[in-house]
Amino acid sequence: MVKIRLHRVGTTKKPSYRVVVADSRSPRDGSFIEVIGHYDPLTDPPAIVIKQEKAVEWLRRGAMPTQTVASLLSRAGLSDKLVSASLRKTTDRKTLKKSEKKAAAQAKAAAKPESKPAAEQAKATTAPESKPAAESKSPKASETKAATESKAPKTSETKPAA
Repeated sequence: MVKIRLHRVGTTKKPSYRVVVADSRSPRDGSFIEVIGHYDPLTDPPAIVIKQEKAVEWLRRGAMPTQTVASLLSRAGLSDKLVSASLRKTTDRKTLKKSEKKAAAQAKAAAKPESKPAAEQAKATTAPESKPAAESKSPKASETKAATESKAPKTSETKPAA
């Protein structure tokens, strides 16, 4: 993707920037396709010089300006319609990905409630079956407790009292 962005030039603590058209994969101060202007933030007011014909040409070709460059373009008097339209494309792509993720999450959430009633029905049908089994186990458990309790008093009765 081709972007219109700032390329830092100048010395330490005294930045100035070139407005360049560059491949988005290249580093900030790396190779670029074309210089379309410059920006000096240290002057009062900041100096913004942009070749409008080249900027419009690259915007129409599909170059995406960064947010900073978009604000510089609008301050330089470039048509806000072109800049806002090009920025909308970037935000639309980002929001499109987010909306796709949300839609997928909603689809999963919608699918889960449909499967929950089926699971609840399955639990409901197995629950009555498990209760009689539990009741049959509980008498056996009570019988073994009663047997151990009945044995204990018999042993205490057989012991002679001293």
